[in-house]
Parts: sequence; C-alpha cells; structure tokens
Amino acid sequence: MSTTTTIPNQRETALIARIKGGERELFYELIQPYQRSVYAAAFSVLGNATDAEDAAQEAFLKALTHIAQFRAEAKFSTWLVQIALNEARLRVRKERKGLYSSIDDGAQDDDGEYFPIDYADWREIPSESLMRKELKEALQRALEMLKPKYREVLVLRDIEHLNIAETAEALGITEASVKTRLLRARLMMRDALAPGVDGSWSVGAPAYKKVRPF
Repeated sequence: MSTTTTIPNQRETALIARIKGGERELFYELIQPYQRSVYAAAFSVLGNATDAEDAAQEAFLKALTHIAQFRAEAKFSTWLVQIALNEARLRVRKERKGLYSSIDDGAQDDDGEYFPIDYADWREIPSESLMRKELKEALQRALEMLKPKYREVLVLRDIEHLNIAETAEALGITEASVKTRLLRARLMMRDALAPGVDGSWSVGAPAYKKVRPF
C-alpha cells in the first residue's frame, strides 16, 4: 500500500477512534471530504435537490449517533453512502413518491433487458458544450427521470467514481447487477440526450436542441 493512501486512512481511523471516545466536535472534520458523495447518493434516490439535502443532513446525524457501530469492515465513506441511501429510500416510502415520468421507455424483453429506442449518433460531447446552461439543464432533467435503481448506480459510478465493488456494497447488490444497471442507465441517458435528426452537440450550433421532449 502506498504512503499516500496509508496516511489519510490512518488519520481517518484516528479521528473515528477519538469521536468514539467522546470528542464529537471532530465529526465535521471526519465527514467534510464526503459531503458531496452523501448528497449525491441521496439525490440518486430522491431526484430532488431540497429533499436530497435534507436526507443528507439526516444521514450525517444518524452516522454520528451510531458511529460506535462502525466496525471498519467497509470503508467509512461507503458506510456513509449506505446510510444516505437508506435514509432517502425511507423518505420515498414515507412520502409515497415514485410516480414520475421515466425516460426508460425503450423496449424490454422478458428478462427486463433494455433496448435503446433508437441508435442516434453517440458522438463524444465537446467539452465546450458541457459548459452550456441548456445542456446542463438537459442532463439534470434526464438524470432525474431515470428510475432510482438506475440513477443510483449511474451517480455512484460515473459522478462519484466509486468502483464496481464499492458501488455494489453501498447498494447491497451484486457486482454483476451494478454492471448491468450501469449499462442500461447509460443507454437510457443516451436515448434522452444523444444528437440525432433534430439534435446537435455541435459547438457552432446556435443552441442545444434536445432529441426528445422532457
């Protein structure tokens, strides 16, 4: 194990031990590097920024309350993400959410395999285009319209960059399921955003034109 990896881990372990010992004021220092990941995990379930922020804060409070139960069998960051996911799912059940318009309307076979609606050109998106407000908004809407089980995997893998094993552990699913859901999520996002007959990623285009209405 490299020194750069060992030193932060040793510091985190020491912080956790001190917090368990009663120095609760150190908790913010412990969680500070993971605030974005916890929020993203909550958002991947709830699809709403305000609800995700509330769930993330509640997840941190629960983590502090139950930190004595953390046994370091998993990474602390993965443990936090699991708490955030559970809190978000609890809110969905309580509020009876889940009735949303979904972009994953492509054909499916008897096993639930997703087939793209079409095969529009999936060219690399120019970096300049990613800065456009219109495209950012389109990406946000497309992400919100994914079913939670696909959005969760996409956020953890492609936005928060957890590896396959960490994503599987956080979600409580197999690594094979992570790979399958991630592939389907990417195809669904492509169907919503890929340039086709009526769409354009071209930097020279006057504006981004979505392929499908949201």
